[in-house]
Amino acid sequence: MSQRPADDALRPTPPRESLADLLGGSRAAIEASIPPAAFLVGWLSGTALPGSFALWLGCGAAVLASLAIAVVGVAQGRRPRAVVIGLLAVVVAALIAAYTGEARDFFLIRLLTNAASALAWAGSIVVRWPFLGLILGAVVGTRTRWRGDPVLLRAYQRASWIWVLQYVVRLAVFVPLFVLDLPGALAFFQAALTYPLVAACLVVSGIVLFRSIPHDHPGIRHPRAPGAASTPASDTPAGA
Repeated sequence: MSQRPADDALRPTPPRESLADLLGGSRAAIEASIPPAAFLVGWLSGTALPGSFALWLGCGAAVLASLAIAVVGVAQGRRPRAVVIGLLAVVVAALIAAYTGEARDFFLIRLLTNAASALAWAGSIVVRWPFLGLILGAVVGTRTRWRGDPVLLRAYQRASWIWVLQYVVRLAVFVPLFVLDLPGALAFFQAALTYPLVAACLVVSGIVLFRSIPHDHPGIRHPRAPGAASTPASDTPAGA
């Protein structure tokens, strides 16, 4: 009788994918940097003017920049809901600042969303439903099957802590600047800590994720149930 080699023994080692390629996000991160940069330009332009012109110029510049991004996005066929959500976030931030008369309050929503995101991501890890696993499961089509694979569950938990750290870094910068009432610095660091920090987070969390998966594992696209480890070729009987 012919020898039947183990299927897993013949399977080539899966290529290590890039988390940045899987999730994308570069464009969204760049676009998120534009409104605070526009606010900074408008606010600085109005600081020499009397009254609250600096606040109005800053808010107006941010809303116009966000509106331009939304128009371009719709023209390019992007989903209207995602475009509108980004625009509404900037408009609401501008309305809050206009209502309170405090330029720093333009950044209140961003501060609160970063705090909520840090708590939510940390909570998802603790309850063993790490958000990174849910996101990648939807992207690669495995849905939540990775939860039945202890290797992938552990890898997603470890990598998700990098995303928690991303939000904590922003809070460590934003909170003191907010308390000290430095809207110009808030605008600068909100822009500076958007795309660069997201890019760094994608790279580092990708490294943590894929290095937490053994090379003999079929990878994130192929969750493996407990006890379904590959059978070494040397353990396969010579005949069947």
